[in-house]
Amino acid sequence: MIMRARAMKESAPAPAAAATPADAPRPGLRTHPNELDQRRIARLLEKRMRYRYVSPRVEACDDGYRVVSPCCSRNVDQAGGDIDIARLAWDADSGAWRLYSKDHARGEWLFYDSGRQIDAVLMALLVDAYRVFWP
Repeated sequence: MIMRARAMKESAPAPAAAATPADAPRPGLRTHPNELDQRRIARLLEKRMRYRYVSPRVEACDDGYRVVSPCCSRNVDQAGGDIDIARLAWDADSGAWRLYSKDHARGEWLFYDSGRQIDAVLMALLVDAYRVFWP
Protein backbone atom coordinates (compact mmCIF):
# COMPACT_ATOMS: atom_id res chain seq x y z
CA MET A 1 0.00 0.00 0.00
CA ILE A 2 2.78 2.42 0.87
CA MET A 3 4.63 1.61 -2.36
CA ARG A 4 1.54 2.37 -4.43
CA ALA A 5 1.09 5.78 -2.84
CA ARG A 6 4.79 6.58 -3.45
CA ALA A 7 4.51 5.52 -7.10
CA MET A 8 1.49 7.75 -7.55
CA LYS A 9 3.36 10.71 -6.07
CA GLU A 10 6.34 10.16 -8.37
CA SER A 11 4.19 10.02 -11.48
CA ALA A 12 2.26 13.19 -10.67
CA PRO A 13 2.70 15.94 -13.27
CA ALA A 14 5.30 18.59 -12.62
CA PRO A 15 4.05 22.03 -11.63
CA ALA A 16 3.36 24.38 -14.55
CA ALA A 17 6.18 26.70 -15.57
CA ALA A 18 5.84 30.39 -14.96
CA ALA A 19 4.11 32.30 -17.75
CA THR A 20 6.41 33.96 -20.27
CA PRO A 21 5.72 37.10 -22.28
CA ALA A 22 4.03 36.51 -25.66
CA ASP A 23 7.03 37.88 -27.58
CA ALA A 24 9.55 35.65 -25.79
CA PRO A 25 10.93 32.75 -27.87
CA ARG A 26 9.39 29.40 -27.03
CA PRO A 27 11.76 26.69 -25.77
CA GLY A 28 13.10 24.48 -28.53
CA LEU A 29 12.44 27.02 -31.28
CA ARG A 30 15.31 28.88 -32.91
CA THR A 31 15.21 32.62 -33.10
CA HIS A 32 16.58 34.44 -36.12
CA PRO A 33 19.29 35.12 -36.85
CA ASN A 34 21.13 32.07 -35.54
CA GLU A 35 24.37 30.37 -36.46
CA LEU A 36 22.79 27.10 -37.62
CA ASP A 37 20.57 28.71 -40.27
CA GLN A 38 23.34 31.10 -41.26
CA ARG A 39 25.61 28.14 -42.11
CA ARG A 40 22.72 26.34 -43.82
CA ILE A 41 22.13 29.33 -46.13
CA ALA A 42 25.87 29.55 -46.89
CA ARG A 43 25.88 25.86 -47.90
CA LEU A 44 22.85 26.35 -50.13
CA LEU A 45 24.56 29.28 -51.86
CA GLU A 46 27.25 26.91 -53.09
CA LYS A 47 24.58 25.45 -55.43
CA ARG A 48 23.83 28.77 -57.17
CA MET A 49 23.95 29.11 -60.96
CA ARG A 50 25.38 32.64 -61.31
CA TYR A 51 28.84 33.94 -60.39
CA ARG A 52 30.06 30.64 -59.01
CA TYR A 53 33.63 31.97 -58.99
CA VAL A 54 32.97 34.56 -56.26
CA SER A 55 32.58 33.82 -52.58
CA PRO A 56 29.43 35.37 -51.14
CA ARG A 57 28.98 35.51 -47.41
CA VAL A 58 25.91 35.37 -45.21
CA GLU A 59 25.64 38.02 -42.51
CA ALA A 60 23.17 38.22 -39.67
CA CYS A 61 20.83 41.23 -39.62
CA ASP A 62 17.97 42.29 -37.34
CA ASP A 63 15.27 39.98 -38.69
CA GLY A 64 17.27 37.36 -40.58
CA TYR A 65 20.20 37.26 -42.98
CA ARG A 66 21.85 39.27 -45.75
CA VAL A 67 23.81 37.78 -48.63
CA VAL A 68 26.78 39.97 -49.60
CA SER A 69 29.13 39.33 -52.51
CA PRO A 70 31.91 41.01 -54.48
CA CYS A 71 30.48 42.80 -57.53
CA CYS A 72 32.38 40.95 -60.23
CA SER A 73 30.18 42.28 -63.09
CA ARG A 74 31.05 45.84 -61.99
CA ASN A 75 27.50 46.86 -62.93
CA VAL A 76 26.80 48.16 -59.43
CA ASP A 77 30.25 48.87 -57.99
CA GLN A 78 32.91 49.83 -60.55
CA ALA A 79 35.67 48.92 -58.10
CA GLY A 80 34.27 45.41 -57.60
CA GLY A 81 33.56 45.93 -53.91
CA ASP A 82 31.01 44.04 -51.85
CA ILE A 83 27.33 44.61 -52.62
CA ASP A 84 24.06 43.37 -51.15
CA ILE A 85 22.66 40.45 -53.12
CA ALA A 86 19.62 39.36 -51.10
CA ARG A 87 17.96 39.60 -47.73
CA LEU A 88 16.12 36.71 -46.11
CA ALA A 89 13.81 37.71 -43.26
CA TRP A 90 11.80 35.54 -40.89
CA ASP A 91 8.23 36.78 -40.40
CA ALA A 92 7.17 35.24 -37.10
CA ASP A 93 3.56 36.41 -37.45
CA SER A 94 2.96 34.47 -40.67
CA GLY A 95 5.54 31.76 -39.97
CA ALA A 96 7.18 32.35 -43.34
CA TRP A 97 10.51 33.38 -44.83
CA ARG A 98 10.51 36.53 -46.96
CA LEU A 99 13.09 36.96 -49.71
CA TYR A 100 14.12 40.44 -50.89
CA SER A 101 16.26 41.62 -53.78
CA LYS A 102 18.20 44.88 -53.70
CA ASP A 103 17.40 47.79 -56.00
CA HIS A 104 20.89 49.24 -55.99
CA ALA A 105 19.94 52.39 -57.93
CA ARG A 106 17.41 53.41 -55.26
CA GLY A 107 19.12 51.69 -52.32
CA GLU A 108 15.95 49.80 -51.37
CA TRP A 109 15.06 46.21 -50.61
CA LEU A 110 12.23 44.88 -52.79
CA PHE A 111 10.01 41.99 -51.74
CA TYR A 112 10.45 39.05 -54.11
CA ASP A 113 8.94 35.86 -52.64
CA SER A 114 7.88 34.12 -49.43
CA GLY A 115 7.39 30.61 -48.17
CA ARG A 116 7.44 28.42 -45.09
CA GLN A 117 10.61 26.51 -45.97
CA ILE A 118 13.92 28.30 -46.30
CA ASP A 119 15.17 25.93 -49.04
CA ALA A 120 12.17 26.62 -51.28
CA VAL A 121 12.42 30.39 -50.90
CA LEU A 122 16.15 30.33 -51.67
CA MET A 123 15.63 28.49 -54.98
CA ALA A 124 14.84 31.82 -56.66
CA LEU A 125 18.18 33.18 -55.47
CA LEU A 126 20.10 30.08 -56.51
CA VAL A 127 18.71 29.99 -60.06
CA ASP A 128 18.21 33.74 -60.69
CA ALA A 129 17.40 33.30 -64.39
CA TYR A 130 16.50 37.01 -64.79
CA ARG A 131 19.48 38.44 -62.86
CA VAL A 132 17.29 39.92 -60.17
CA PHE A 133 19.74 39.12 -57.38
CA TRP A 134 23.14 38.76 -59.10
CA PRO A 135 23.39 41.93 -61.29
